[in-house]
Amino acid sequence: MITIESLEFKYEDGTKALKDINMDLSKGNTIGVIGANGSGKSTLLLNIIGILKPSKGRIKYKDLPLEYSKKFLREYRKKVNIVFQDPDKQLFYSNVYDDLAFSLRNLNYNEEQIAIKIEKALKIVDGYELMDRPTHFLSYGQKKRIAIAGVLVMDLDVILFDEPTSGLDPYMTKEIKNIIKKLSMEKKIVISSHDMDLIYEICDYVYVLGKGEILGEGSPREIFLEKDLLEKAYLEKPWLVKVHQELGLPLCKDENQLFKLYR
Repeated sequence: MITIESLEFKYEDGTKALKDINMDLSKGNTIGVIGANGSGKSTLLLNIIGILKPSKGRIKYKDLPLEYSKKFLREYRKKVNIVFQDPDKQLFYSNVYDDLAFSLRNLNYNEEQIAIKIEKALKIVDGYELMDRPTHFLSYGQKKRIAIAGVLVMDLDVILFDEPTSGLDPYMTKEIKNIIKKLSMEKKIVISSHDMDLIYEICDYVYVLGKGEILGEGSPREIFLEKDLLEKAYLEKPWLVKVHQELGLPLCKDENQLFKLYR
């Protein structure tokens, strides 16, 4: 659905943030993009969404190259959109309902249609009771839910998540993980994250970035068993991979699978 061909990106000061990036996001339904700080993960997502324009190369959606006119990007972002790391970057109105209605009103949906879409989106993120709350009274985790709902009101094909569990406590981390799993049953998901346990558990294909280049790609099992690759990318192994390698236990996809083996 989305392919990236020989993409490069330079900032205005000449810093080359991405170099010869080639990706095919049809290789998995939930794609992980991992790498240390400064590896280019967020810059890559901003290129995919069209906020940044490549210095070289191109991004294609459904075999058509992205154009950078307002008209094209307006239509493109009805199908491909992003949930930023900081939810405050996506919440603009003082009331949750009005915040979620903003993009739909700009697209001239009537109020009945808007109400239906907002209710559906809030139920998916388990945030229905927040509909009439002031946004500035929400907790950080609640803001994360509303930021996700803010893109779900659109009929998206692809959702990009930039560090979706950053700054969350264990409970909210589990909640956001479950929301992403639910969404992945119907939509393409692309996740940039430092949380290797999250990537290992919910992704079915992974790209590893280092200093703006792709260092490796493959299934989570393949990637996280490559010691040299992880060291080169300054990444840690997920705890389930450590258990497998250090204790000789079966390599499980999630903790429930591991616990089931030993009950």
